[in-house]
Amino acid sequence: MDMPERTEHFVHMLTEHQNRLYGYIYSLMGDRSRAADVVQETNLVLWRKINEFDPERPFLPWAFAIARFQVLAHLRDHKRDRMLLDEELVHTLAQDVEREAEQLGSFQDALRKCLLTLPEPNRNLIEQRYFKSQPVAIIAEALNHTVGNVKVTLLRIRRRLAECVKKRLAEG
Repeated sequence: MDMPERTEHFVHMLTEHQNRLYGYIYSLMGDRSRAADVVQETNLVLWRKINEFDPERPFLPWAFAIARFQVLAHLRDHKRDRMLLDEELVHTLAQDVEREAEQLGSFQDALRKCLLTLPEPNRNLIEQRYFKSQPVAIIAEALNHTVGNVKVTLLRIRRRLAECVKKRLAEG
C-alpha cells in the first residue's frame, strides 16, 4: 500500500472509530469536557504516529493504547484535581473496556457475515429498517404488505441473525 492509500485508509479508520474512541476515553475519564480534550490530543498523537500505523492490523486496539497513554498523561498533568481517577484504576478500566471493544468487534464481524447469508429481500428489509431507519409503516406500504406482516418478518430475520451470530462467535 503506497503512502497516499495508507493515509486515506488511516483517515477512514480514525473517522470510523471516532465515537468509540471518545466512548473509551470518556469511560476512563468520567468527564465529558476532559474526555473531549483528551480525544483531541489522542487524534493529534495518532496523526503524528501515522508511520507506525499498520493497515494489516486492527486499528482500534492501537488507537486505544495511545488513548490510554493520553489519559494517563492528562492525569499526571492534573494531579491536583481530586475529581480525576488514579492511574491504577485507569489501567483496570482500560483493560475492561478494551476487552469489551474486542468482543463488540467480533460481534460486528459475525453479524456482517451473517447478513451476507440472508436472501436479498430479507437483507434489503433489514437495511431499510435498521441502517436507513425507515419506519415499519413506510416499508410495509412500499412492499404492499401489512405492518403486522413486516414486523413478524423482521422478528424472524432477527432471530435467524441472532442464531447465526451466536454460532459464528462459538466457532471463534
